[in-house]
Formats: sequence, C-alpha cells, structure tokens
Amino acid sequence: MEKVNEHEKTFRNGASGVKYLFRGPAIDWGIVRFAPGEQLGLHKHAEVEETFYFPSSEPLMIVNGQEFRVRKGDAFRISPGESHNIVNDTGEAVEAIFIKSIYRPQDKIDL
Repeated sequence: MEKVNEHEKTFRNGASGVKYLFRGPAIDWGIVRFAPGEQLGLHKHAEVEETFYFPSSEPLMIVNGQEFRVRKGDAFRISPGESHNIVNDTGEAVEAIFIKSIYRPQDKIDL
C-alpha cells in the first residue's frame, strides 16, 4: 500500500506542469496543469496507453490531428502510437488527471 497527498507534491514548473502522485512499478498517475497559453506538446508513445480526465476544465485536445473541445467530465484514452496534445487556449488554468500504463518512463516520442 502506498498513500500520498496531492497537496504535498509540487508541479514540475512551480505553478504548472506535471505533478506525479505515483510513479511505477505498474503505472504513472498524476495531475497536469497548464497556465493560459501553455500546452502539453505533441507526442506519442510506442507502448504506453495514456488516459486523461478533465474534471473541471475545457481546453483543446488534439488526437491524431483531430481537435476536440473538452467538456467538463470528459475522459480520453489514447492508445500507443496515437499522437496527442493538450492546448490551453482558455483564460484560466487547466487541470487534468492522467494515468499512463504500462510503466515505461522513456517511452515518450516528441513530434
């Protein structure tokens, strides 16, 4: 068993970026925050499936070149090989919960 508290973790870039709650051995799990104008960056994974859940934000999600306006409560499951990006084109901070499985930290391919 492992227990963490989100408020005891920090975002990679201070006020934004990735905040891992769990890393390995089977999954990565955490929260990602984007300030207005920030984006995840177009990438894909060779082996990792990535899921994003948006509890209260409405950014632009791009998967394989197709754009989706996120609605609060939307979830996206991205299969290995699918390119994806999240663009915060809103005027507010955007947060998403993510889960990556299998645990392969070096699997990200920037595009």
